[in-house]
Amino acid sequence: MKLLTHRLTNFKGIRDFTLDTQGQNMNIYGENATGKTTLYDAFLWLLFNKDSQNKTDFAIKTLDENGNEIHGLEHAVETVLALNGKSLTLRKVYSEKWTKKRGAAKKEFTGHTTDHFIDGVPVKKGEYDARIANIASEDIFKLLTSPTYFNEHLHWQDRREILLQVCGDISDGDVLDSLATLQNKDQILALTNILNTRSLDDHRKIIQARRTEINKELDKIPVRINEAELAMPDISTINKPEALPKDIALVKESVQKENQKLARLESGGEVAEKTKKLREIEAEIIRLQNEAQRRATGDIAVLYEQLNGAKNGVMDIERHIKNKKQENEEREKAIKGINAQIEGLRDKWHGIAEVAFDEPEQDGFCPTCGQTLPAEQVQAATDKALATFNKDKASQLESINAEGKVLKEKKDSLQAEYEATEKVIQGSEKKLRKEKATIEAIESEIEALRRDAENQEEDPAVGLKLKEKAIIEQEIESLKAGNTEAREKVVEGIQELEEILSTLEECQAKVKMRGDIEKRIEELKAQEKKLAAEYERLEGELYLTEEFIRQKVSLLEEKINSKFEMARFKLFNVLVNGAVEECCETTYQGVPFSSLNNGARINVGLDIIRTLARHYNFYPPIFIDNREAVTSLIDMGDQQVISLIVSEKDKELRVEIEGEEEKEVA
Repeated sequence: MKLLTHRLTNFKGIRDFTLDTQGQNMNIYGENATGKTTLYDAFLWLLFNKDSQNKTDFAIKTLDENGNEIHGLEHAVETVLALNGKSLTLRKVYSEKWTKKRGAAKKEFTGHTTDHFIDGVPVKKGEYDARIANIASEDIFKLLTSPTYFNEHLHWQDRREILLQVCGDISDGDVLDSLATLQNKDQILALTNILNTRSLDDHRKIIQARRTEINKELDKIPVRINEAELAMPDISTINKPEALPKDIALVKESVQKENQKLARLESGGEVAEKTKKLREIEAEIIRLQNEAQRRATGDIAVLYEQLNGAKNGVMDIERHIKNKKQENEEREKAIKGINAQIEGLRDKWHGIAEVAFDEPEQDGFCPTCGQTLPAEQVQAATDKALATFNKDKASQLESINAEGKVLKEKKDSLQAEYEATEKVIQGSEKKLRKEKATIEAIESEIEALRRDAENQEEDPAVGLKLKEKAIIEQEIESLKAGNTEAREKVVEGIQELEEILSTLEECQAKVKMRGDIEKRIEELKAQEKKLAAEYERLEGELYLTEEFIRQKVSLLEEKINSKFEMARFKLFNVLVNGAVEECCETTYQGVPFSSLNNGARINVGLDIIRTLARHYNFYPPIFIDNREAVTSLIDMGDQQVISLIVSEKDKELRVEIEGEEEKEVA
């Protein structure tokens, strides 16, 4: 693509300027603010409605000496391009829209319009944009027409994506092949297995997450071991812990024998019979108490159901009363309003009734011919006026009466509804008092049942059995009095044996607890060893992934940089921990693009354009702003270059075609 002519009319301060390039490289000179950058802004606005800063809201209109917009002008850009051996003329016109509204003396400003033309033919905006998009996308146009766009306007991720599209990515297989000479076969196999199951990034995330979990667990294990050791009981005073089960069995056997001996002492014929009777009575007491408890609980449940029903009824009645009272409040307001209307009608009626007939003045002459009228005609006119007055007055009074009657009927109806509702309210309030009394009675009955349930010994059947129990207990004591001394001796022996048994069982519990804790400590140590081994394995896998990434970085950067003569690209940052993260930074001779001087930035940008143009097979004209910063440009082949050069001596734009003498400004 070549730019042949480029004409600006009333565009950003340029009233009329034509750049005739003849498809050649151009040098355009001018001091600051003479419109050099405006030429590129106009080119981008013509294509994409944006300026060189990628803005759509920049000022296009021409201003007067006071900085005010000059109205009524057409702001236009027309460019002729050579494309595939044919010429293409694009024109865009931005103008004000003035409309004269109906009834207005002057036209008013109502907005702007933008007209589009292709080869002189007016077209719609959609058709115009589609024609440009058919040539190349907006991003490609900007990439290939400005040497600074790639590095200064694109996000690093977008720059990286473009480079990968142009130069191609490195496959995992290529990286593994290159690593085969650096790592042993087992490591390569492990890395291959990882890449076959999931992506490298996902596997690194899994490793990082698992390492974090392992570190947390490893931090907890020493604390848990210490807690277990502190809780471990001391068994140094226990002699032969392994003999405790046998000793406990022997003591239990002795206790059983002594209990049998005690039973024999207490099992005299009558004592045994009384004791059996006592147990039967105790069982019957328990049964009677349980039965009374169940009976009281069931009665209370029934009463609670009745209580809830009564409370719900109270709530319904209260809600009903509240609604009816609200209805009557509304009726009272309505009645007051009607009374006010009736009072107003009454005043209006008296005002009309008190108006007297005002006899019209008669001069006795005919208004048409001016002759004197007969007296009977004058009187007839007066009578007619009086009749009309009386009829109108009667009609007005009758209308007021009718309206008052309607209001009276409405008021009486509301009053009747009010009184009927009051009776309903009184009936509901009476019913409410009755329901509340019912609730109080149920609550009193529930409280009485609760007291009865708490004092079961007051139940007659239970009381009778308790008395019977006391009598039998006294009889048994009397029977036992004869062998009390022998019995007490056996009981003391049983108590001593039980104390020994308790001590032995306590020692056995300590021994078991210590064994359990020692086992837990061994489990924790084994877990610690296992986690440490897993952590070491993960470290090895992480190292392999980092080696893979570093190798891929090297191969990828080498592949991409081979496509450029000047520009070099740093695609990864190596972090402090040895890991790498993606980036995309342009460098030249090791210096980052942001630190290069303007001349180096421009030539590096041209080098990037040169490679991208070959990739896209599209060679649009290049606009180089601040061209004065470069002593010499790199060779761009047949791609047209338009240089915008600051020249203090040129107060107006001056145009030169490279290799020819100075051309006059159009």
